Order: sequence, then structure tokens, then C-alpha cells
Amino acid sequence: MTSTILVVDDEPDLEALVLQKFRRQIREGLVSFMFAHDGVEALQSIELNPHVDLVVSDINMPRMDGLSLLQKLQEAEDKKSTIIVSAYGDMSNIRTAMNRGAFDFLTKPIDFADLETTIQKTIRHVETLREARRRQLEAERAHASLSRYFSPEIAKRLAAASGESDGMEVQWRDVATIFTDITGFTTLVESAAPETLGELLNAYVGGMTDIVFQHEGTVAKIIGDAIQVLFNAPGDQPDFATRAVACAHDLDIWAEGFRQRWKDKGVNFGTTRIGVHAGPALVGNFGGSRFFDYTAYGDTINTAARLEAANKHLGTRICVSASVAKGAANFQGRPVGDLMLRGRSEPLRAFEPLPPARFETPLTTQYSEAFAKLEAGDIAAMPAFAALVGMHADDALAGFHLKRLLNGAKGVRMQLE
Repeated sequence: MTSTILVVDDEPDLEALVLQKFRRQIREGLVSFMFAHDGVEALQSIELNPHVDLVVSDINMPRMDGLSLLQKLQEAEDKKSTIIVSAYGDMSNIRTAMNRGAFDFLTKPIDFADLETTIQKTIRHVETLREARRRQLEAERAHASLSRYFSPEIAKRLAAASGESDGMEVQWRDVATIFTDITGFTTLVESAAPETLGELLNAYVGGMTDIVFQHEGTVAKIIGDAIQVLFNAPGDQPDFATRAVACAHDLDIWAEGFRQRWKDKGVNFGTTRIGVHAGPALVGNFGGSRFFDYTAYGDTINTAARLEAANKHLGTRICVSASVAKGAANFQGRPVGDLMLRGRSEPLRAFEPLPPARFETPLTTQYSEAFAKLEAGDIAAMPAFAALVGMHADDALAGFHLKRLLNGAKGVRMQLE
């Protein structure tokens, strides 16, 4: 590749001398030269020939001197590497030039062997910068493209991988995972017009993933209306449980607003149910050599899915495990009970997380008192829940416990089908 050098000097004989001294390099296509007689002419030349690679400039010239030209070049978006030529011993100008961003300097009279060496060194510097810029642009383009399909953290790692390890190898990690699903979605698929369903589902998934990305979560899977989210993977997030709870609340708020907007249009869009659990999981790219499938497997993932399904029985929209409640900072919620989930041999304490506006109400205190009686086996639990439902008929979880008690159940351990 030919390097283009702009020489800026008002000496009339310099152009012929440079072309003579560099005739071999010019003939071999290594360099080409352009010439200007002052800073103004140099800037005009660069504007017409933006491919100029470097500038060799004298200091003392009419109209615009070399130091002023150097300043203009450094202010430009495409900064040109510049070699300043100064009178021998003129350290003041040389210091000023280096402070203004000159790459190197030479003294007059010019030693052409020194000039050739300095030019070669500068060209190598220019090529290094150009290669770095090229890689950065490629990474930015790759990231922009990948961001259309992957969570930002995954897109960033894939764009920066450059064939090396991208941190996506299968490994055990402690994660928090969220599962979401929509009630009655199968019925909606069978009844809605294709164009309506397409618009509906794309808008829903787009809005939900936007919420996840705001909390810096990773969307591991989207299967129809169901979404699986990971925290603390692939990057480290020590507050992953806190993030998961906050994300679940925001997903719930957004999904309820979405459901209401479509209800106003005459479309019966179901409630979004959310399950959250934390623990170890096998995480990484499970897509083999031809596909990319960054996801997670293990009991932690299965449990989150079971908690999502448990909402259907409990009447809740969000159900989180004790590991999430304990791991989240300032967790606010109320206990659901000890759930015997399918696939687990031990009961799992579950909670319904509440936003501050709901948590800090007499209703939460009443529920906690009734639940404490239920957990203690106190026969006063039934009237306590009955009183609660009498005052708050829309409290589905309280109604769930009252129904259990009326059917002869005791305690807080429950088998969910």
C-alpha cells in the first residue's frame, strides 16, 4: 500500500530535492508525495485529498506557520500524524510542537537519511492506528448487528472475541433466573388473526426484553410467549438476586399495562406469570459448532419454571424462592408457604415480592399475622384469613389459603399439581 506524504515548506527547491532523494521508494510504489507552500494551502490540499497519511511541515512559512497548521490538524476529526521541521537548536518551537501533538521532529538542514527513517517510523505508527481503528469499527458494526438478536452483554463479548475465548464456555455459575409465561396464550394463537398475533407477540417480546436489558439481564431463551432470563451470566453481577427481583417487578408492571392496552382494543391478552429462583446452573453456549445457543440448565432453571407455573394455583403473578428473597437487598414480600414442586423431594419456601406501596400497608401486616397462625398450626388461622378475605376480596393469595383451610388442609406445606 502506498503511503501519501504531504510536505509543507516554502523553500522553492525542496520539492525537486525530495522527489530526487525518494525516487526509488516512489518508483516502487512505497510512497507518494504532495507539496504545499504554507499552512493554508496544506489544509486545502488535505480537504481535497483526505487520504493523506502524514504531514511533514516546516515552522516558518507565510500566511499560516507550521505550529498553527499543526493545531488545525489536531483539531480535525481525522487527525494527521505530523513531523515538524525546525531550525537547529530551536527547542522552544520543538517543545511547543510536541505539546500540540506532533509525532516527531527534525532539524534543518534536513538530513534525508534521517528524514527517511523518521517517515518510515511515522508510517508504521499510522498503520498501527489505522488497524486499530479498523478493528474498532468492525467490533462496533458486529456489536450493532449482534445487539439485534442477543442481550447486550452477550453481543459485547461476541463482537470482541476475534476468534479467541469469548467467555461463553459451558461452566457452573451461581445465577438468578426468571421465567415468564402468558396465561391462555394457546387459545389466543388459535383464535387471533395471523397479522394481529404477529404484531401482538413482537410488541410483547420487544417490550419485555427491553425491560430485561435495562436491568442488564441476559435473555437466554424466547420460546413463543415464554422468556427465560439470566443474571450473573455471562458477566459477574454480585447483586444478581437484587437485580432479578427489581426486573421481575418492572416486567410485571409493563406486562399489566400491555395487557390493558390490548384489552382496550378488544383483544383478550393473558396475564404474565413470573417465577424467580437462584442457585447453581450449568451455563454456556450449547449450540455446538454451527449454532449459538447461550442458555442454562439444571435444577435451578427447572425450579424457576415450576415457580412460574405455581402462580396459576396461588393466584399470584410473581413467585420467588427463599434463595432469591434472602439474596436480594431489602427484599419486601410475604411468604407463600413451603411448596412441594414437581421434580423436587424437599419443600421450597416461596414468597410473593411486593412493591413498597403494597408492602407498607395494613393488609401486609394482617396477612403476616394470619400466615404466622397457619404456620404454627393455630386454629385461629382460618378466621384470620376469612376476615382478611372479607375486607380484601381481591387478595388472591389470602383466598388461596382460606380455601385450603376450608378443605381441611393444615400448615404451610402444600403440594401443587
